[in-house]
Amino acid sequence: MTITIDEVRESFETSPFFSHIGFEITEFERGNVLLKLPITEKLMNANGTLHGGVHATMLDLILGMTIRSTTKTHCSTINLNINYLAPSSTGDVVARGRILQQGYRTVIAEAEMYDQKGNMLAKGIGTFKLIRSEPDSGERNRAESKSDDVR
Repeated sequence: MTITIDEVRESFETSPFFSHIGFEITEFERGNVLLKLPITEKLMNANGTLHGGVHATMLDLILGMTIRSTTKTHCSTINLNINYLAPSSTGDVVARGRILQQGYRTVIAEAEMYDQKGNMLAKGIGTFKLIRSEPDSGERNRAESKSDDVR
């Protein structure tokens, strides 16, 4: 069963964790997702800045959203590496991701997180497993051929 881009978006917006943290989707198109988060007191660390776990959560989420907007397939994080570049304590932060390489089973993607002044706060790169319900041999062969072309 093929799902629509709107159904993918709705699956994130109706997630209890998504709303608990306070995320907002400002753009959601195939391969083009922008996620916004207003900084609130509950997201701060002991230093009075946005907690590093919030950075990690936002980057992981935008990567998964970008992948799902493209593949319309559930995915799971295999590995996530984050570079924390600057603190932030007020206003909104935004994140956007992009796919670097997509195979049949895995996707590698990167994301960046910015404050409202355009300062980069963090950069992440992740490897994700695509969770497919039924293998489609024709689709799999096309994806593997496309992956081979990149090498």
